[in-house]
Amino acid sequence: MSDLDLILKSGTVFLRNERIETDVGVKNGKIVSFGSLDNAEEVIDCKNLFVFPGLIDTQCHFREPGGEHKETLETGTKSAALGGIVGIFEMPNTNPLTVTPEAMEFKLKRASETAYVDYAFYFGGTAENSSNLTEWENLKGVCGIKIFMGSSTGSLLSATDEEIDKIFANGKRVIAVHAEDEAMMNENKITILKDSNDVKMHNIWRSEESCFNATKRVVSIAKKYNRPVHVLHITTAQEMDYLRQNKDVASVEVLPNHLSMHAPNCYEEKGTLAQQNPPIREKHHQDALWKAVNDGTVDILGSDHAPHTLDEKSGTYPDTPSGTPGVQTMLPVMLNHVSEGKLSYEKLIDLLAYGPIRVHKIKNKCEIKEGNDADFTIVDPNMTHIIKNEEQASKSGWTPYDNKKVKGFPMMTIIRGKKIMQDGELLLHHAGKEIEFEID
Repeated sequence: MSDLDLILKSGTVFLRNERIETDVGVKNGKIVSFGSLDNAEEVIDCKNLFVFPGLIDTQCHFREPGGEHKETLETGTKSAALGGIVGIFEMPNTNPLTVTPEAMEFKLKRASETAYVDYAFYFGGTAENSSNLTEWENLKGVCGIKIFMGSSTGSLLSATDEEIDKIFANGKRVIAVHAEDEAMMNENKITILKDSNDVKMHNIWRSEESCFNATKRVVSIAKKYNRPVHVLHITTAQEMDYLRQNKDVASVEVLPNHLSMHAPNCYEEKGTLAQQNPPIREKHHQDALWKAVNDGTVDILGSDHAPHTLDEKSGTYPDTPSGTPGVQTMLPVMLNHVSEGKLSYEKLIDLLAYGPIRVHKIKNKCEIKEGNDADFTIVDPNMTHIIKNEEQASKSGWTPYDNKKVKGFPMMTIIRGKKIMQDGELLLHHAGKEIEFEID
């Protein structure tokens, strides 16, 4: 009888504070040993490969229920597995909104039946449900509370300070925020956008000032309650400068799209396929985001996977929906940035594993250490690949990175010692389980 279920042999293993060439032993879905190992049911040769902890995408919109023609929990998590992602956090702006225990239970049941990777869900916070959030934020499968200060996809909106205050006053877990100022954007639509159908107006209508103002407002309320706030998809230099000074309550997310594309080029090249909220902005903002990534201001990288069909995207701006698919391409795009010297592998792992642990208090995952779940994202740092629309598992069937050549690619996704994906092929279906959290 074998001592171990699985050995990852001779890979470069990324531990919390070092990378070493070693074997990793797995038994009963857990990491149990390191060193020179033999005698296992299965041995995977990882020579010349990087063994990362299982990476998490903490911002995904999988559109189920209500938008299954764009995506489902099954197709979204399939995309995640193909992209080297072992777990996802899904957002509450579905239809119906995830603002009741019943809506949360529906998602957990669907995910338990269909998910390829592990999962948790944001609970939508509103003024109407705020008095229940102290209890509901601790329901199983909940990764935190989510609020929208500005209208985006769906009808989940808490635009005023009074509404936001009610949400922060109830409960203590992290609140993730889409920070755009609704009143400012409504005014801009009348005075700036007017009757324009030019998508190059997107980052002017949804202005940098509207983002900065919303971020300042929500951080002020977070400080009032000494409650952690996670400010999502930051796009502006002003916000980064401000958040750098307010890390006592605020954690920060950026997206690959904002690090990889900039205005006006992206709108000229991709049209409404580059339309998302908050918008992709000019190069000087992108430079500020990269500075914040590397100086530690940014805690988490999320894809903000937000699929719409090509038919929906091909309408007339501004009646076209905002959002792009991204969970399958996030890691390849970022590995390419590493190959170009924009950040280190260690920083990338921090953004996709250790940052999520810090912000969300994930239990027993996202770090290669004895006793943790045997989750691994195995990468070939030297493989080149051309990203194609046709290989996307998302129901939307496209990516803004179509025909982009990248260096560095996920070769295997392993969850609890089981190979979910290898060499672009899905091997184990519906293996996902609910992610657990340390709750005070």
